Amino acid sequence: MRSYYRYYTDDWGITAHTASLEIPIKITPFFSVSPFYRYYTQTAAKYFAPYEVHTAKDTYYTSNYSYSAFSSNYFGVGIRTAPPGGVWKSAISSLEIRYGHYSQTTDLNSNIISVNFSFKQ
Repeated sequence: MRSYYRYYTDDWGITAHTASLEIPIKITPFFSVSPFYRYYTQTAAKYFAPYEVHTAKDTYYTSNYSYSAFSSNYFGVGIRTAPPGGVWKSAISSLEIRYGHYSQTTDLNSNIISVNFSFKQ
C-alpha cells in the first residue's frame, strides 16, 4: 500500500492539502492491478478574482483559475506485468498501463491513459 499526505502554503494566501492512496494487488508473481485515488483541495490566492472583477486600484491581481479555490479528485487503475523473460520475450522488462479520471470543482474533467515501460539492462 502506498499513501501520502502533503500540505502546502505560500505568501499569496494559498493553502492546499493532498491525500493519496494506491493499493497494488498482486494477482500472480508477475502481474498486478493497482487501484488509486487522490484528493486535492486549495484556498484561493489573495490576488485572485474572476475575469473583469479586478479594478485599476488593485496593485496585484490574477484571474488564472489555477489560483482560485477548488478541489479535485483523481482515481483509476493501473495494470502491470513484469515476466522473468521480458514482456512478449522482448527487451522490455516491465509494462504498466494506467487509466485515470480527473475532475475539478471548476468543471475541468479529463481522462488520462499512460503507458510506462522499462528495458532490460
